[in-house]
Amino acid sequence: MSEYETILYDVQDNVVLITLNRPDRRNAMNRELNRDLLAGFERAAGDDEVRAVVVTGAGRGFCAGADLAMFQPQPTADQIYEIIISSYQPMMETITSMKKPVIAAVNGVAAGAGASLALACDLRVMAHDASIMMAFSNIALVPDAGATWFLTRLVGYSRAYEIAAEGNRIPAERCLELGLTNKVVPAAQLDSISLAWAGKLAERPTLALGLTKQAMQHAHLHDLASTIEYEARLQKQTIPSYDFKEGVMAFMQKREPKFQGK
Repeated sequence: MSEYETILYDVQDNVVLITLNRPDRRNAMNRELNRDLLAGFERAAGDDEVRAVVVTGAGRGFCAGADLAMFQPQPTADQIYEIIISSYQPMMETITSMKKPVIAAVNGVAAGAGASLALACDLRVMAHDASIMMAFSNIALVPDAGATWFLTRLVGYSRAYEIAAEGNRIPAERCLELGLTNKVVPAAQLDSISLAWAGKLAERPTLALGLTKQAMQHAHLHDLASTIEYEARLQKQTIPSYDFKEGVMAFMQKREPKFQGK
């Protein structure tokens, strides 16, 4: 029996596949899914055997956003605020601070907070028939779960505002043009291609990849001088690592390095 009610958590060859598992609700986020996702991401972040993460959705969709059925008869302002702060914020912060690459394998639609989840990941692979949709304005809401932060950094303010204001479904090929996804692949190959990519990343120097992620996030918010100094501080963490020594030795011996992620 799974320890999670609403996700599947499967580790193979240093890669964990986290699957949102509410297919009857297009994997819409309720309290249980929010709890399980946070627990799954925290587990992956803290497991040294996991060196890359893939997140996807069961069934026909990645994630339809918040499941408003958890609020009866309608959500109150305080309830929405509580979900954003207690569930979405720690989830997105765990993904973005995790010192290992996270890939979203987007099947079907990623809408609302589901779009935020996909955009929080470091890399995205979309099925050819998948889409991203900032659906918030369609029910007179502000984008949340970090959507404004992720979207403006990926496509710039003007394009981000257009996407949020219009609330249209953006097909995979258009997402590729806009820089919202890294790859578009046949739907039948989405999982295999995403896991293969994660597998290749899991063979890379995990510490260095995690610190690179940290450095790039710092660079978004700081000037050049601060960024260079921050890079220098992070570099001090890589020099004593096994992978740095292995990388240098492999280079000198003209062979492929065998990184261990430490």
